[in-house]
Amino acid sequence: MKLTASLLTPALALFSILALPTPVKAVEGANDKELFERRCSGCHALDKNKEGPRLGGVYGRASGTVPDFEYSAALKTAHITWDAATLDQWLTDPEKLVPNNDMAFRVVQAGERAAIIGYLKSLTL
Repeated sequence: MKLTASLLTPALALFSILALPTPVKAVEGANDKELFERRCSGCHALDKNKEGPRLGGVYGRASGTVPDFEYSAALKTAHITWDAATLDQWLTDPEKLVPNNDMAFRVVQAGERAAIIGYLKSLTL
């Protein structure tokens, strides 16, 4: 069977659309640790406090409870346990979850949030 230009053009157009990378696919293939380091390590470390509290063991921990970190009053009294749902809400919009907190950073892409949360969770297993 001989392919004609009229059949080939739609097939090429479909292939080119399918071949384009999407933000979520790029995140799914990313190393979660590298993503954490790229997006979070400016203010956080796993084993020491920086501008933000240490995040090693954050999954399952109550908010505002790292004893040697100075939290905002809002976060100290929020009484949130950090799990997949609360971390997702926090990374989406910290101010909406806990008004008057000190974190202004957001992770807009859901795939990036899921990867970061998965990495933090993996550290507590």
